Amino acid sequence: MNVNKNFLFIFCIASSVTFGQQTLTKSKSLVIATIEKHQSNLIKISDDIWSLAETAFEEHKSSKILADYAENQGFTVERGVAGMPTAFVASYGSGKPVISVLGEFDALPGLSQKTEPIKNPLMKGAAGHGCGHNMFGAGSLGAAIGIKELIESGQIQGTIKFFGTPSEEKYFGKIWMVRAGLWDDVDVNISWHPSASTEADVQSSLALIDFKIEFFGQAAHASLDPWNGRSASDALELYTTGINYYREHVKPTVRMHYHIQDGGQVVNVVPDYSRLWMRVRDTKRAGMVPVYEQAKKMAQGAAILANVDYKVSLISGIYEVLVNREGGKIMQSNLELLGPMEYSQEEINFGKGIQKATGKPQIGMDSNINPLKITLEHPGGGSTDVGDVSWNVANINLGVTTAPAGTPWHSWAVVACGGMSIGHKGLIYASKAMAMTMVDLFESPSLVEKVKAEFIQRKGEESYEAMIPQGPPPINNKGQ
Repeated sequence: MNVNKNFLFIFCIASSVTFGQQTLTKSKSLVIATIEKHQSNLIKISDDIWSLAETAFEEHKSSKILADYAENQGFTVERGVAGMPTAFVASYGSGKPVISVLGEFDALPGLSQKTEPIKNPLMKGAAGHGCGHNMFGAGSLGAAIGIKELIESGQIQGTIKFFGTPSEEKYFGKIWMVRAGLWDDVDVNISWHPSASTEADVQSSLALIDFKIEFFGQAAHASLDPWNGRSASDALELYTTGINYYREHVKPTVRMHYHIQDGGQVVNVVPDYSRLWMRVRDTKRAGMVPVYEQAKKMAQGAAILANVDYKVSLISGIYEVLVNREGGKIMQSNLELLGPMEYSQEEINFGKGIQKATGKPQIGMDSNINPLKITLEHPGGGSTDVGDVSWNVANINLGVTTAPAGTPWHSWAVVACGGMSIGHKGLIYASKAMAMTMVDLFESPSLVEKVKAEFIQRKGEESYEAMIPQGPPPINNKGQ
């Protein structure tokens, strides 16, 4: 395991330590020292999960690695929560405040990649961590361990919880965990995500609805007697054509995209079945829902035109992230206290190699700590089930550099960086920043109240309702 020793910091625990222009408190020095004590193990956890590259609801080994390590460190671990075998909660301490941290660990299909700055899969067609969730879980666990040791030593009081959350990339496992009430006693939640820049994240995400459309017709010989057939594939084509015309008449904040999963099997059969996986997004759930309702009506229209039957099935849906600027301010102060990461020439060259291979300016790594940004009313970007958590508990988000500037996300390039020292530095840095932020919350009840007050104000009168079907999570819906 190659760990860059320039990244290690030596702290004098007996007194406060000056870092940049600010001063680390004793508690923050202690959590940093704890994370550095566990650093090689955390990196190994990340690398092991990177190698496993298990996809949605299949993360059995990855989940076990994280849960076992937490249990070995003295956490009480409850496995298989909310009806998901790979979901777990690791807890330590008692009483208030209760602070939680999120950990993800699922990979994406088809993104297998070696730790090289050119596209070169480890195994063609296999999965890879193109969103950096191998680092996400390991970094968050490190932060939780740092706080656990402070509680254990009597330095602070309260409860720390690490949530192992599966299937963020497909079915959005956190929604079922929210529905199970797992955050009901939590005061503040902390989350981070690998990124191409480092900042306290005070931007929202896109709300999303995920649904499946099936058409059912009548098979027939495509040449001998096509008049005896009713084509499910015709309905599918009519539907996608309608969706593509509809794009002109929705607001610029809306996104619609689909994947044809089954359009028929052979050319000489009028297909009696077709299936489409569809997603609708908007910056606000309130704007997304009417588009979803229209998309469902259009399925009926396509079925009428093709003289077939149809079925629309909700898979899941997620809320936009509810921003918390008070929490962002606390995180920002700790990023500035830590200072920027430093990269070796080898890492800078690796980053430039990634940029060259992906057609981006070869500027290397972005080690700057961005200032706290103005929260946009309608940001771009993707979607995350952290949004559902953020509508149920005050949530603080962080982004940390784990790939060079301009890197295409959900790509082989993220996989390459996440399995080597660039990713290792990012996960340890995130671990420290989150742990330091949690120290502030544990030591200052007034900060907790400020963060919670903003959560209540931003949520307003809107009542959260999980956008998932009744019943258990779709654990066995492989390929659907």
